[in-house]
Amino acid sequence: MISTNDKLLSLARNIESGKPVKIAIFGLGSVGSYLLDYLASWDVENIEIHVCGRSVQKMEMDVNIVRVGSGIRNNRNTPILMHSMNLEDIESIIAVLDEIKPDFIVNTSRVYSGLKYGSISWATLRAYGIWSPLSVRYILNIMKAYEASSCRAVVINTSYSDAVNPWLKSAGIAFPDFGSGNLNHLIPRIKLSIMNRYHLPSYGAVDVVIATSHHHDVLISKEGKVNGIPPLLHVSYEGKELQVDADAVYSDCMIPMPVDTKRNIMNASSNFEIIRKILRSITNKEKVCFHSPGALGHIGGYPMIVDFSHTSKTLGHIYFNEAYFSFDEMEKVNKQSLTLDGIEAVEGGKLYYTDELLAKVETVFSVRLPKFVAIEDIPAVDSVLINQIILPFTRK
Repeated sequence: MISTNDKLLSLARNIESGKPVKIAIFGLGSVGSYLLDYLASWDVENIEIHVCGRSVQKMEMDVNIVRVGSGIRNNRNTPILMHSMNLEDIESIIAVLDEIKPDFIVNTSRVYSGLKYGSISWATLRAYGIWSPLSVRYILNIMKAYEASSCRAVVINTSYSDAVNPWLKSAGIAFPDFGSGNLNHLIPRIKLSIMNRYHLPSYGAVDVVIATSHHHDVLISKEGKVNGIPPLLHVSYEGKELQVDADAVYSDCMIPMPVDTKRNIMNASSNFEIIRKILRSITNKEKVCFHSPGALGHIGGYPMIVDFSHTSKTLGHIYFNEAYFSFDEMEKVNKQSLTLDGIEAVEGGKLYYTDELLAKVETVFSVRLPKFVAIEDIPAVDSVLINQIILPFTRK
């Protein structure tokens, strides 16, 4: 299994040799389409975008509108190539990976598309973890194909990475390096609150470092509270620590947002940020920080450092940002947070639901889920989630 550090070193060698940076987007729903637009409009040279999905004909329409829009705004013509691929067929994924040999893979695919799962689960269960078996299915196939291919790409997963990435890691399967979204969505809200509350003129001079899971992203964004498990938070302005009223700041984060696919602007932006900062670190030989759920296969969300400001062979180029809180502290608060999302543990290739979530699912949907889901049980549990919960809900 290739380490994330080795993947980044491989990417750095490719960049230094003048090769184009190849970014493969798996799935072209709303997250993939927004990300494609951001990448095509990006004011950098020498990138190549590969869009991978089942229907080239359908992808072509989405690709063409991005090409035209980017041309209008920026007079750019970033190469965009399309590849037919079936995410249920591991062999077809292997073939595409060996053909492209991407530097980045961004998985934006969903087993049941066109529906925000949270529209079902938040109001009824106040937990999102129920959907983990659906979230893991396609990235599991991608990572199995990854192991069987010659690929050395950095992999970013957009689908509930807080639990999915560690689930794969605990099963001994290749796992995504990073996740996108979730805690990233809180940071701009926090910055805007701090600017307004403390009358600070520069958004860019506000620095926020935070550790928490998906549950608290939703809880703070929707309700402005933490339910007794506050995230780890450090705020500075122009490099100096800023003491803030965290509860008041979180209450400000409850701002009105659309609940349809426009919300995926945030997730696509998170993917873009990770790619941009990694390339910036390599190109400019500097240290950068970004936030990622499921980073390096750990449960919950963490601040990460990518550091190419040094050439040491013993000091890694990717590590957790422990400047303000230790990894153990971050892991603890993430596990506590994710318990509120209905996930008790992820270990030994199994994802364990909390008893509270199981009871709520039985009460609300009259469906009895198993206490744990092993990797081999995923198709059966997916069938229950779709046929006994999602479809009855959508038919109302």
